[in-house]
Amino acid sequence: MDLNVLIVLIYFCFLIAIGWMFRTFTNNTSDYFRGGGKMLWWMVGATAFMTQFSAWTFTGAAGKAYTDGLAVAIIFVANAFGYFMNYAYFAPKFRQLRVVTVIQAIRMRFGKYNEQVFTWSGMPNSVVSAGIWLNGLAIIASGIFGFDMTWTIVLTGLVVLIMSVTGGSWAVIASDFMQMVVIMAVTVTCCIVAIIHSGGVGNILDDFPRDFVIGDNLNYVSILTIWAFFIFVKQFSITNNMLNSYRYLAAKDSKNAKKAALLACCLMTLGPVIWFIPPWFLAGQGVDLAAMHPEMGSKAADAAYLAFVELYMPAGMVGLLIAAMFAATMSSMDSGLNRNSGIFVKNFYEPVLRPDASEKELVAVSKITSTVFGVLIILFALFINSLKGLSLFDAMMFAGAMLGFPMTIPAFLGFFIKKTPDWAGWGTLLVGACVSYVVGFVIGPEHIQDIFNLDQDLTNREWKDLKVAIALIGHITLTGGFFVMSQLFYKGLSEERSKDVDKFFNNLHTPLVNESAEQEVLDNKQRSMLGKLIAAAGAFVMLLVVLPNSMGDRLVFILCGAIILCVGVLLIKANTSNKTPPTSQPAVESES
Repeated sequence: MDLNVLIVLIYFCFLIAIGWMFRTFTNNTSDYFRGGGKMLWWMVGATAFMTQFSAWTFTGAAGKAYTDGLAVAIIFVANAFGYFMNYAYFAPKFRQLRVVTVIQAIRMRFGKYNEQVFTWSGMPNSVVSAGIWLNGLAIIASGIFGFDMTWTIVLTGLVVLIMSVTGGSWAVIASDFMQMVVIMAVTVTCCIVAIIHSGGVGNILDDFPRDFVIGDNLNYVSILTIWAFFIFVKQFSITNNMLNSYRYLAAKDSKNAKKAALLACCLMTLGPVIWFIPPWFLAGQGVDLAAMHPEMGSKAADAAYLAFVELYMPAGMVGLLIAAMFAATMSSMDSGLNRNSGIFVKNFYEPVLRPDASEKELVAVSKITSTVFGVLIILFALFINSLKGLSLFDAMMFAGAMLGFPMTIPAFLGFFIKKTPDWAGWGTLLVGACVSYVVGFVIGPEHIQDIFNLDQDLTNREWKDLKVAIALIGHITLTGGFFVMSQLFYKGLSEERSKDVDKFFNNLHTPLVNESAEQEVLDNKQRSMLGKLIAAAGAFVMLLVVLPNSMGDRLVFILCGAIILCVGVLLIKANTSNKTPPTSQPAVESES
């Protein structure tokens, strides 16, 4: 058996072990969809970070770094800014909503009709994003192992599906933490290897064949500036609204939600430098990616990270890197499948179809629903693969601007604007759909050139960036403006609806505290189980030093394994120092 395949299989054994060990934590739908709201900050922070991280980072984003230099980092810095605002304000508020699914918060704020509208309109965006992630993973896996792209998408999608369905949120979030540790350790190692081969970061910047800050194929630098500004606005909105508050619903209290956001912010700030140094270095070496991977056609740039791994990493490290990338995509898809299944079951199946359903029935239906969503994601990934002329970077940008962003507007503004009619929620989505249609299918580059009397035609890159910016401008002014103006038509709500809205805002501003003895026992159990698994993973990576490599390559495994091992040891020690339950036991505020 190929060494890299063997390492991937062993890594999967660790992930399966996590699912098996945490299976006893799930007794009801609250446990299945958000860990019962009892998880520690480092687990929640890891899953918040990993939901923005997938194999797309190493394909579409790495391809953008290879062709255009620093510009791609804007997206990740914008993500870091969004997480910082989570820490500064939003994360504790999200946890204080006291709900199992985010759509339950939408129901409290905008009523039962909006509950159904948001339930069904949000699912396509999740399927599209997960399909893009899965396609990015298939590019890496098929390139390394020589598998057919179609079969790679189907088989990897099925593996993700099986693990997501059987594990529930405890297994998903616990594995997210382990995957975060492994990915950061592996990518730090790749970054160091690239720096050593280049002779220093300064050489990487000097050797980059195009303008490192703005890239090429750009006649108007102002377009890049406009794009960058609105990417910050978009990522701020996407990370700070009710629909994406699910990241923090699993935290055991407000304080842990806040610390989780800070962890995600730090990781996302540090990440871009680590992740993109290898493709930046590769661009300076003049590597012909189209020649290395002719099967990818015009999307050859998406293989930049793959080419670096093939050319510069030691035997065995390739398999570990692929396992980490596989796990990154699995974590993103796990979260998406688990979240969508929760929304369908708790916001449609239970309230509309089966109000008297038992928890056992609801958990069973959740697994069936996850299976259906998994199949849809696989089918969409196959569709993306058929679009040979569309890069993964552009696909992700268009999906976020056209599908994701409009839905965040009422979910964000609804936090701050109280006196709106209930139809403001679904009405804003309708306006957003119209704006997306006009930008996506009506406006062309010739319209922009005529309006602004441009001397030079827009390049392909400029039009793609500008199209995203135009969509975001339209949604901020028209879609957001519609929601704000709906206040003019507010004439009060029914008594029942007024109680729901008051409850929403009261929950929002009431801190949640959980320091019970029972919770402390569960905290120690989390630390102990994950600490031992991660320490074992670190020891395994260090054992790869026995592979037939040069001394320098063997040191790579020692460094990578030591990083992972240290995290596991720290968790075990934290468990030992927290064995005594607290004497005071503040009451946990009731959940809805």
